[in-house]
Amino acid sequence: MDYFILVTIGLVMGLFGGLLGIGGSVIMIPALVLAFGQDQHLYQASAMICNFFVGISAVAVHKKADMLLTGVIKWIIPVAALGIIIGVAISNLPAFGGQNSYLLARTFGAFLIYVIVYNCLMFGKSRGGMDGLDVSRSRRSVPLAILCGLLTGVPAGLLGIGGGIVCTPAQQLFLKMPLKRAISNSAATIAAIAVIGALYKNITLARHNILVIESVKIAAIVIPGAIVGSLVGSRLMYKLPKDLVRIVFILLAAVACYKLLTVSPGA
Repeated sequence: MDYFILVTIGLVMGLFGGLLGIGGSVIMIPALVLAFGQDQHLYQASAMICNFFVGISAVAVHKKADMLLTGVIKWIIPVAALGIIIGVAISNLPAFGGQNSYLLARTFGAFLIYVIVYNCLMFGKSRGGMDGLDVSRSRRSVPLAILCGLLTGVPAGLLGIGGGIVCTPAQQLFLKMPLKRAISNSAATIAAIAVIGALYKNITLARHNILVIESVKIAAIVIPGAIVGSLVGSRLMYKLPKDLVRIVFILLAAVACYKLLTVSPGA
């Protein structure tokens, strides 16, 4: 694999991961498919490793800014951890094995439709209360926090994503969480559950005739750039207008969506 491409992917995934509170797999996995062809189980295993480093780098910035709400994430994280195990187990089913791994790629492509629609709907929502820090109107509901965790973990395990692309809007919808707080909580959730998902996915790679070292090699090249990108992106979260960033992100997601939805069996 081309080292320059992998380093670039790391920088971009880290930048968007830190900026939007996502792990970055929605960038990394489609980018790997575009650059090197379809190998979904390998890419998901590698991306889960990278998600941890993107998440933990962002958490360092958000913790320093005193943005994390431990009363919320203490419920989201354990349930999301259980959910990611369930998701990985589903991804390892025979239905997604061998040449049928293209179905995971297509599932990811379909998921990106949701990502694109969600980001389109979020235009203009980063002003006022949605972007503020005040949590006085947020819902302190344990059942709803548990629901957010479940909705975060299962797709994270199934698709190899960090889960932030679900965790952030879920908090906004169910917990009425301000955007920046939701992004910060999402980063903490990603950092916590990515370790579990990465371990589980990588130790089960043998089922798909893939060596763990292949996944680790990709991650080792991507991680340095991902860390740098995440540190920059999480700081920019407090400065840049998100609508501009969303436009670029939507365009990237649209290209990736098309590529993944048109992956052929055995590609």
